[in-house]
Amino acid sequence: MLDGITFGGFNVVNIQKIYKATKVPVIVVMRKFPNFKKIKNALKRFDDWEARWKDVLDAGEIYEIRNDENIYIQISGIDLVDAEKIVKRSTTRSAIPEPLRVSHIIAAGVVTGESKGNA
Repeated sequence: MLDGITFGGFNVVNIQKIYKATKVPVIVVMRKFPNFKKIKNALKRFDDWEARWKDVLDAGEIYEIRNDENIYIQISGIDLVDAEKIVKRSTTRSAIPEPLRVSHIIAAGVVTGESKGNA
């Protein structure tokens, strides 16, 4: 389970390659529907923007998961029905699934010594 497909700015993860290499299903979770026009314009600042943009597109269709607060997911190596079950069952204390919420809390604690919320 990943919180978006970009890390540390615009380092884009190719979820299809992750699944192909590991055979572990991938679920990407997003609080908001991405603005692809803004993403593409931002990526154009990099020499390899076309490869990064291809990874964004390769992530596939974005699905809305309806819950108390709707979120969006992309998937690889798992069907939508199973991915939705996993997301809904693991979303117990916030809008995002517990594995991501807890990882945010841990990362914030390591970096700043405290969690600022919104995880």
